[in-house]
Amino acid sequence: MFERLKGAAARIKREINVLRLVAKHPKTPRLSKVLLVVALAYLLSPIDLVPDFIPVLGQFDDLIVVPGLVLLALKLVPKAVVAECREKAKAPGA
Repeated sequence: MFERLKGAAARIKREINVLRLVAKHPKTPRLSKVLLVVALAYLLSPIDLVPDFIPVLGQFDDLIVVPGLVLLALKLVPKAVVAECREKAKAPGA
C-alpha cells in the first residue's frame, strides 16, 4: 500500500510540474494561464464557495472547482504544447 501511495505522489508531483511548464510556455493561450492562476489561488485561498467547516461539502467544492479549472485550462492549450511539457516533465532533473 505504501508503494501505491508513493507512486501516486510521484504522479501528482509530475502533473504539477507539467502544469507549471504549460503555464510558462509561450504558446499557451492567456486565458489558460489565467485559469491556472485562478485554480492555484482558489486552492490556497482561505475563502471558498462553500466554507470548509461544513462537513463533506466544504472539502468537496475544492475537489470540484480546482480540477475543473485545470481541465478547462488544459482543453484550451494546444495538444502539442501539453505533449511537449509532459516530455520535459519526464526528463531527469525536470
